[in-house]
Amino acid sequence: MTGNATGAAAGRPSTRSDPPWPTELRFRSRDARLAIRFDDGWAGEIPYELLRVESPSAETRGHGGTRPPPPAHKAHVAVKGADPVGRYAVRIRFDDGHDTGLYTWAFLRELAEQADARMAAYVGKMQKLGLPRD
Repeated sequence: MTGNATGAAAGRPSTRSDPPWPTELRFRSRDARLAIRFDDGWAGEIPYELLRVESPSAETRGHGGTRPPPPAHKAHVAVKGADPVGRYAVRIRFDDGHDTGLYTWAFLRELAEQADARMAAYVGKMQKLGLPRD
């Protein structure tokens, strides 16, 4: 799934009660964004920085109920690659060595739908904590 990945829904049985399924993941390194399209026609984008700081991993979510501060210095993070995990998620490998988050299709949809609000909240939190993004 590096660069361009299309046809993520290949072989998936279709029923009307299924949640939206990704049909295209396009990692656009020039824009530092993941463009994603779903089988219900909805499409969105997620900045790499947001993908990294919202990673569904213990590093960013915390251990034992304590959430750590957001990771600093991620404004220019790049994606090195991505690998499918079963039929439900993708593991994204970042150039800072992080690769432990499993991004489910539902989580990617949520991030894409809320990208602007989540990015604004992240930037605000970084400023409040005095943490650098660059």
